[in-house]
Amino acid sequence: MTLATPVLVVDDEPHIGRIIKTRLEQGPFDVTLAETGAAALEALGAQPETRLIILDLMLPGMSGIDVLRTIRQDPRWLTLPCLILTAAGQDAAYREADALGVAEFMTKPFSPRRLYARAMALTGTDDPHALPEPESMS
Repeated sequence: MTLATPVLVVDDEPHIGRIIKTRLEQGPFDVTLAETGAAALEALGAQPETRLIILDLMLPGMSGIDVLRTIRQDPRWLTLPCLILTAAGQDAAYREADALGVAEFMTKPFSPRRLYARAMALTGTDDPHALPEPESMS
């Protein structure tokens, strides 16, 4: 039995979180949803084995940048991959997120298929439904 790969999705729009959760859980992921920065930090503390964070920049109260900055101050999550998924076109926020070690940026609206593919790549997770690669002929 393969263990699911834990992913934290942080978005204040519940329908966006549900779309992401539904798509990722069709594969090898176990998704925890958080709608605020404080809830995200609490969820990460409760599940320190999280392998990927999908983070919106525009959150009520604590911004996505604040969440990322707080996460990066903890040695356990210094290299935890973070994918920013946002509608924001704020160049300063993008530069700051990049400086904090964001793995990738995606803008809303987004392709759930592409997001799934990026989650697979960023976590180094194998898709149990993928067809095996053909053996090379040498």
